[in-house]
Amino acid sequence: MIDNLTHRRVPPRTAPRRTWPGPQRMALAVTGLFFVLYVVVSVRRHERMLSAAYDLGIFEQAVRAYAHGEAPIVALKGPGYNLLGDHFHPVLALLAPAYRLFPTPLTLLVIQAALMALACLPLTRWAHRTAGPVAGLVIGCSAGASWGIVSAVSYDFHEIAFAVPLLAFGVEALAGRRWRAAVLWVLPLVLVKEDLGLTVAAVGAYTAWYGRGRRSRWLGLAVVLFGVAATVLEMAVLLPMANPHGSFDYWHQLPGSAGSAPSSGGSVLLLPLRLVWPPVKWLLFAMLAAPIAAVGLRSPLVLLCAPTLAWRLLADNVHYWQPSYHYSAVLMPILFAGLIEVLGRRAEFRRPAVLRRILLGCAAFAALTTAVYPLHDLFLPSTWQTSAHVRTAHRLLDRIPDGASVASSNRLAPLLVSRTTVGLVCQEPGPYAPTPPDWVVADRTDPTVKTPCAAAKTARMLDIYRVAGYLTVAEEDGITVLRRP
Repeated sequence: MIDNLTHRRVPPRTAPRRTWPGPQRMALAVTGLFFVLYVVVSVRRHERMLSAAYDLGIFEQAVRAYAHGEAPIVALKGPGYNLLGDHFHPVLALLAPAYRLFPTPLTLLVIQAALMALACLPLTRWAHRTAGPVAGLVIGCSAGASWGIVSAVSYDFHEIAFAVPLLAFGVEALAGRRWRAAVLWVLPLVLVKEDLGLTVAAVGAYTAWYGRGRRSRWLGLAVVLFGVAATVLEMAVLLPMANPHGSFDYWHQLPGSAGSAPSSGGSVLLLPLRLVWPPVKWLLFAMLAAPIAAVGLRSPLVLLCAPTLAWRLLADNVHYWQPSYHYSAVLMPILFAGLIEVLGRRAEFRRPAVLRRILLGCAAFAALTTAVYPLHDLFLPSTWQTSAHVRTAHRLLDRIPDGASVASSNRLAPLLVSRTTVGLVCQEPGPYAPTPPDWVVADRTDPTVKTPCAAAKTARMLDIYRVAGYLTVAEEDGITVLRRP
């Protein structure tokens, strides 16, 4: 092609090449995307009265106490109940400044969304650098949409939100053999929850086994001892000291304990069987392998899941065995780290055809679970509507003045915690306590009819309050409001 003015040969025009963002920019974009999605899902669920006293109300009462320089006394767990006697999570005190500025349950939900989304940053960046931009995008989005994290984000608030990003950054450093950085990332886990000290010990064991040289091995062994000692100290000393019963409340769920279910069996020989029976546990295993197309199971990093899975599968609580609630959130960054580590270590998995199948499997399962788990709320018309029942609840609860004491049912409590002192309506001794509640509110349409307050017990307590002289202020759309005369 010749320019008519200069008579010089001009190279032919070519279409501009499509370029992908770099690892850091892509990681920030994926993190920001899921932060927005998590905020919208969790906030809208709260605004639709789908959050509860157990557990959003409980954690808000604890953070509210911290924000005012007090011990985390949580009336929803019982009169004078110190929440540090339930689980060991002093990390919650970090939320106090934000809550003092914005005293609302939305503060907890937004911070949780930010923490959970932050786990996408190291995983996306690492995958991009290891297997290319497409892998970074697919793996980052699959991790963000993973059922373990989404179910945790949508189910109120829990302290393990702090553990998810710490583990994501920690396993990235661990795979890169940056032993000191990995240890520094995971050590704070002992302040998040008492069982996570065993995960810290697992990181130490990994460091000692794969580290080269005396320093890394001694560092790993020291971390093992620290993690085990922290768990023992918290479960055997610190939790019983703060617990009103003087013990760790969850010992009875472990096999062989005095309070465990008869089916648990005390024999050590039966413990391996308990890891895989009943069959609902097989579903959990499948749901953990599927997000990473089972390829990540080839990585030794997934062994870091063992402590969390062990106590869950050995316990008598059936909720621990299911792929639901918030219990699997801490496993997701480890599983996706295993997938990325395998892609980096095994060149055959980075072949275009093989990598394409792996990424397609991850994306397909993420899309499938999105249709099942609460991230699909974004596409439902009901998410963007406020029901007449919710509007009625807000209107009736507005009659309760700030600073009052209230006995409430499960789903109404989170609407009151930020401005009143709230206990459960089913708690004894009710109206005959030395300081009975000023108000009583209960919702007969509350779907949580078994825990923490059975419907029959709530109805019985309402009758007791009425007999004690409490006046009916309102009875509308299944919601009852009583006031102490």
